[in-house]
Amino acid sequence: MERLKSLREERGISQQKLAKQIGTNQQNIHRYEHGFYEPDIGTLKLLANFFNTSIDYLVGNTGVRNKIEPVESFDLNELEANLVEKYRCLPENAKRGINALVNELTNNERKIT
Repeated sequence: MERLKSLREERGISQQKLAKQIGTNQQNIHRYEHGFYEPDIGTLKLLANFFNTSIDYLVGNTGVRNKIEPVESFDLNELEANLVEKYRCLPENAKRGINALVNELTNNERKIT
């Protein structure tokens, strides 16, 4: 939980103020920051929300500091989903070729209409 201390200090807030914000006490924040105790999942959620980051960042599983936002799903039909799945399996040079072909085809369509 070394990131907890770093985030708290960046905000310029005391352990006491952070504790009050998430509904705990200063001793618990001290214990988390010094590795004496680990926060439970509920506390991790509160901390992540307070610092606008992810739990994974707080516990050191990722270096990505930003909160992970949900991604919109695309409404693909079966053929489209199959093409995307196959495309993802291609080597990079094949992907470049496919991209060039699609760009060429779509540019030609625009010229015809």
